[in-house]
Amino acid sequence: MRRLVTVTTLALVSLAGCGDDNDDERANRTTEAPAAQSQPPLTVELRGAEPTVSGTVELTEQGGAVQIAVDVRGLEPGFHGFHVHQKGICDPDARDEGEPAPFSSAAGHFQGDGGRDHGEHAGDLPTLYAGEDGRARLTVTTDRFTLGDLRDADGSAVMVHAMRDNQANVPDRYESGGDAGPDAKTLDTGDAGDRVACGAIER
Repeated sequence: MRRLVTVTTLALVSLAGCGDDNDDERANRTTEAPAAQSQPPLTVELRGAEPTVSGTVELTEQGGAVQIAVDVRGLEPGFHGFHVHQKGICDPDARDEGEPAPFSSAAGHFQGDGGRDHGEHAGDLPTLYAGEDGRARLTVTTDRFTLGDLRDADGSAVMVHAMRDNQANVPDRYESGGDAGPDAKTLDTGDAGDRVACGAIER
């Protein structure tokens, strides 16, 4: 928002009583302060593993933070994990150990300066909620990365998942293979399931 700054100039009157004809014009001058500068928004197209899923993610950097506005259609009603991933490669035909794994080409969550476990990753974002019409919209602001961080040598990607994100809430009763505590997949992904939509952020 632009601010109006009022600058009052005091005219100096000489002992002889002489003054400039423009003194009154200089006094009580109103000037407009320059507006804060921001980078142009970056709009990313979300591509679904199924053609029924599509959307956009708009990222705007200003004031040391990035605002992320997502609008996606065609999802199953309910909650869906939403993250930034490490690589800007959104291949719906990607495979993992020979099995179909859409968008696994984007690798894991973008970690930035965060920890190694889910919930600490810089790319961990709030969960999306799709209504009965399959549409999910969310606007969130984070200072855990900049647009420059996301546009590194291999880029990055915004990702929507098939299932709800546990947001690092793992109960004490959790067991994996008979051992107490979360397994590697839970620590890496938050149990958000398959990747259903991906948008590449390129360098």
